[in-house]
Amino acid sequence: MAVEPSRVIPPTINRNDFPNDFIFGTASSAYQYEGAANEGGRGPSIWDTLTHQHPEKIDDKSNGDKAVEFYYHYKDDVKLMKEMEMDAFRFSISWSRLLPNGRRGVDDVGVNEEGVQFYKRLILELLSKPFVTIFHWDLPQALETEYGGFLNHQIVDDFREFAGLCFERFGDQVKHWITINEPWSYSITYAKEDTFALMSRCSPLVSVLQRAEGPSTDPYKVAHHMLLSHAETVKLYKERHQASQGGEIGITLVCNWMVPYSDTENDKKAAGRALDFMVGWFMDPLTYGDYPLTMRTLLQKRLPKFTEEQSKMVKGSFDFIGMNYYTAHYAADDSTGKSTDSHVKISTDRDDIPIGPPGFAITKVFGVLNYFIFFFKVDSRMKSILINLCGLGSVEKVNIKGYFAWSLLDNFEWRSGYTVRFGLYFVEYKNGSLKRQPKKSAIWFKKFLQRRL
Repeated sequence: MAVEPSRVIPPTINRNDFPNDFIFGTASSAYQYEGAANEGGRGPSIWDTLTHQHPEKIDDKSNGDKAVEFYYHYKDDVKLMKEMEMDAFRFSISWSRLLPNGRRGVDDVGVNEEGVQFYKRLILELLSKPFVTIFHWDLPQALETEYGGFLNHQIVDDFREFAGLCFERFGDQVKHWITINEPWSYSITYAKEDTFALMSRCSPLVSVLQRAEGPSTDPYKVAHHMLLSHAETVKLYKERHQASQGGEIGITLVCNWMVPYSDTENDKKAAGRALDFMVGWFMDPLTYGDYPLTMRTLLQKRLPKFTEEQSKMVKGSFDFIGMNYYTAHYAADDSTGKSTDSHVKISTDRDDIPIGPPGFAITKVFGVLNYFIFFFKVDSRMKSILINLCGLGSVEKVNIKGYFAWSLLDNFEWRSGYTVRFGLYFVEYKNGSLKRQPKKSAIWFKKFLQRRL
């Protein structure tokens, strides 16, 4: 993957600088937004278990029981999007709201129809382009307890069945599917036996059969099963639904850009290894059918292997790639100390000076991709990010088709709880009203989205 500093683009920008079919929207996830954790027939997810059994793992000891109550206020929130002239909204489906016990069962006996109707109403309200994420980290606790979730190959079949239900019930209206959000972020926590991994310790099966290896292999096992779940789901969609429903399916990855800590060859190679262990971990299988050579060399037997059939299935299993981008890091060689599996030390400053506002331009990304959709958190860099995206499309000729801001509303930010705010709209938590109020970013973005004649 070759990336170079972005070229200079004029500092003024508006919607007309982008192609007519370029998509602007905001993104969300079920656990962070919906609330109504114990209502509407929803079953518990691993995040319900984590936040209630281990509140100390959340910065403010909070949980998503209420979140921003999107479950009740979705009509008002969709109205805000329409007033801003957004094209699309990305949301995820709560697996345990559709299937409280994780499985649909014979004749859909395990399906929570009340949950199905909620998402049908939401999709109908949107009218424009819904981008639906099938899995955004909220695995049903029932599956985690039964067999350890993504640590077990059994998850592949259950994931495919859940996805199939989504295609059957919502596919006529949904034309853009995302199988999994940031599999790297989910998998990597198993290296520290934290967050998602913590819930696996509650599974008797995992504690008895799978604890011998632990954090040295668990992240790679989880990621492997996520890739297989993704590929099986894409195969199902393309074979049974795509022709009749006319949609597209992809996956959303995450990439923090890696800058060599120094100009030495060792640090330059370290930056490449760090990228391999973050984005190449998933993009290489998706484009070439196998993990990066660096990972295979350094991890050896700790890294699962694809069968020939699996490799063919995973390779090319996407119509588009979503890319979440947050920041950049310095990468320094650590081949001697070997403090990480990639033999790289990661930092955000050099000589006590922060790395600064990130900017990048992709010049070669794993061969030919159909198109990219970028997702960014809302902060002071919003304008500069849009300028760089405009440059990527017009100067670098990267086929970027959309920009989704994270997020429309302040929300439950996982381990950070409610201590950080990335919404275009401020949500009043203190008095419990959850009132939405536009921030300066919302006003700026609304003005940006207005088409000029």
